[in-house]
Amino acid sequence: MSIEPITGRYANVDIAGRAYRIYFEEAGQGRPVLCLHTAGAHTGQWRHLMNDAKVTGANRLIAFDMPWHGKSLPPEGFQTEEYLLTTQAYIDTVLAMVDALGLERPILAGCSMGGRIALQLAALHPDRFSGFIAIEASDFQAAWYDIDWFDRPDAHGGEMGAALVSTNISPHAPPADRWATLWMFMASGPGVFRGDLSFYTQDDSLIARLGQIDTSQTPVHFLVGAYDLTCTPEDAKRTADAIPGATLSVMEELGHFPMSEHPAGFRPFFLDALERMP
Repeated sequence: MSIEPITGRYANVDIAGRAYRIYFEEAGQGRPVLCLHTAGAHTGQWRHLMNDAKVTGANRLIAFDMPWHGKSLPPEGFQTEEYLLTTQAYIDTVLAMVDALGLERPILAGCSMGGRIALQLAALHPDRFSGFIAIEASDFQAAWYDIDWFDRPDAHGGEMGAALVSTNISPHAPPADRWATLWMFMASGPGVFRGDLSFYTQDDSLIARLGQIDTSQTPVHFLVGAYDLTCTPEDAKRTADAIPGATLSVMEELGHFPMSEHPAGFRPFFLDALERMP
């Protein structure tokens, strides 16, 4: 028997005047690295890196479940609302957790929609962070699917979501890690993946803000999987090229969920990204 070094707790925070109970996990010590999960998932995507002593020996990895996700409940009164994530709500949530945890200019590492919001924060709140690792992130992605399929009475939204994202997992991913990744989407709450994808595919406000990002103050490094069909290497390169000083690494055997679909393959790229941060 072994006990993992990851600890989990809850933070009670106020976001835009509403009370939220947000679950977070952490492991390691040293400079803080705040890790953001993808749409429709939760902090479990980061568990392999949190269990990696090479990563956590000098870094304190922290990941939290966004409201409505994983172990973070929706706010009181959610039963009368439709969940649709917005840029402002996402920014407010990340900054509220930075404050609640007392983090002093952490590195922000986000994947997919987490990478998108990392770029928003790099443009709008660079003073709150010391650097940004944008994983599977680009300026804008038009929907190539109908998000209304994820909340229907005649279809299981979680299984529909897992079927969709399965096309974005690399064929090199170990089967156990592939299925662990897909399970997170199968277990997603009703309408949650749909609400996340609304943010990811309909908010194009980032495009005009890329020029505001100053990498001389806060470095930005992109990581993108060669097998990512949602955010292709071309999408990531286009975005990185629009940010003077940004750097990019293409991960040849990885897809859209590298930290959970193929953690061993992702590990050297993540360590390299951390080395690029101050």
